[in-house]
Order: sequence, then C-alpha cells, then structure tokens
Amino acid sequence: MAGLKAVAVPSGSENVKGVLHFTQEGNEATKVFGRITGLKPGLHGFHVHSMGDTTNGCLSTGPHYNPWKKDHGAPEDENRHAGDLGNIIAGEDGVAELSIQDWKIPLKGPHSIVGRAVVVHADRDDLGRGGHELSKTTGNAGGRVACGVIGLQSAV
Repeated sequence: MAGLKAVAVPSGSENVKGVLHFTQEGNEATKVFGRITGLKPGLHGFHVHSMGDTTNGCLSTGPHYNPWKKDHGAPEDENRHAGDLGNIIAGEDGVAELSIQDWKIPLKGPHSIVGRAVVVHADRDDLGRGGHELSKTTGNAGGRVACGVIGLQSAV
C-alpha cells in the first residue's frame, strides 16, 4: 500500500507559525516532522486535539484526541490520550524543529487524525505527572498559542 501524507500549518498568537508534515507508510507508525517559529524558548505541550474547527481560534479545536477515554500521559505511556505527543523544544531563537514517530495517530482507519487539529501550547506539558488538577486532562500545558487543521496532502 502506498504511503499517506498530510500537512498542518499551525498559526496563532504573537506570530507563532509553522508547517508540519505527517507521513505513514502501510501500517507503520506515523512520522511527524516540521518546524514552528515564534515560540518563547523552552518546552511547549504538543497535542492532536479532537476537532478540526478553528472558527474560534484554537479554543474550538476541543480537547485532546482521546478515542479510548484514557488519562493524559506521556507519548511512551500505555495510559495516554492518542493525541498526547509530549513536548517540543524551542531554542533561544524561538524555533522548534521536531521529528516524532507515534503509533496512536494514524492517517487512515477509524482513529485517523486527518481532519483534526494539532495544537502547540504556551507551557510545558507535565505528562500527567505534575499533581496539578489539570495534569490528568491537559498536562497543565497552558494556553493554546498555535493550531492548524491536519489535512491530506497530494502525492504530487
């Protein structure tokens, strides 16, 4: 089976923007790679959210994508939302280069992330381990500074 490709173009507050590419070959894990600019230096929560709706900015993307009704966690945790992709790291220049591989975000099938949104958060995701009241739902990652709808990309 030929590979699938998708793209998201996150944008948001204070000139945060980027381009993210998603690829999946056959039944392999989905690879996510790209670059986000305009971030404050440091860690930022990075998630797939349930809705591909940006009519009210990033707020209308809904909660983290969670088809199995699990608690929030780290990408390597068994008990995690499908959309929990951990943190990205912005350097002193405000640029985050990312390369992620994950089995729980397929581009095809009943749990496809196509049509959903990717969201970059203002703060570090505590991966469900922070003890804050929001740790088990959002990772206490703060506001949504950028988002973009994940759409299929032409093979051409």
